[in-house]
Amino acid sequence: MAEKQAAKLPRKVYESELLRLQAELVKLQEWVRAERARLVVVFEGRDAAGKGGTIKRVAEHLNPRVARIAALPTPTERQRTQWYFQRYVEHLPAAGEVVLFDRSWYNRAGVEHVMGFCTREEYQLFLRQCPIFERMLIEDGILLRKYWFSVSDAEQQERFRRRLEDPLRRWKLSAMDLESITRWEAYSRAKDEMMVHTDIREAPWYVVESDDKRRARLNMIAHLLDSVPYHDVPPPVLELPERPPSTGYQRPPRDLQTYVPDHAARL
Repeated sequence: MAEKQAAKLPRKVYESELLRLQAELVKLQEWVRAERARLVVVFEGRDAAGKGGTIKRVAEHLNPRVARIAALPTPTERQRTQWYFQRYVEHLPAAGEVVLFDRSWYNRAGVEHVMGFCTREEYQLFLRQCPIFERMLIEDGILLRKYWFSVSDAEQQERFRRRLEDPLRRWKLSAMDLESITRWEAYSRAKDEMMVHTDIREAPWYVVESDDKRRARLNMIAHLLDSVPYHDVPPPVLELPERPPSTGYQRPPRDLQTYVPDHAARL
């Protein structure tokens, strides 16, 4: 018998808890900066599984100089001749930084493998090297968290349909996304094989059920916060200074500058 799906999380509950968790993420950010820690969070999963929306909520109130998103484009011809992990290494954090990978080196285990963009030998080499690579990161002191966003075929189809009909989200839909519909089982097998090789004790995979996007975002953020031993770092004491008296400066006449038209006044 199929497991009964939980009801959609009410928006009011979601927004209240999201704000609380985002405040904790700011504390986590300040801890990372103060302790000169290095945090890497990998977001993977099927197309339209909710990775992008979750990343947006994670980063929304964080300092972009501390927490940045790495969403790498298709590799160049030169990069194709490099060691596979090389271009990802360039984006790893320095001390006091957080990097959120919107897809990652796991492209090779998923889309590249399923779509035939890499050879069987390159794929097998990745499965052998990936656990070694991740153990090296952890041994060097990097905090690595890996999340797989899982969405049902029916929900994915519905999200694709909404994207196709919404001009504001149409850009999110590509021919490659639509290809994933006809290759659903191939992607499922690829994910299963990837998990067998890369769900290691030092860097396990954490699966996020994401048919309910609100629930998925809260669950993922809460888990990330619980998995890192951060603590509240008191902010520096700042005082707003008194504005000094005028020394005679006069602003130039407004008609000497070009202003943006007041579009809002016409609404």
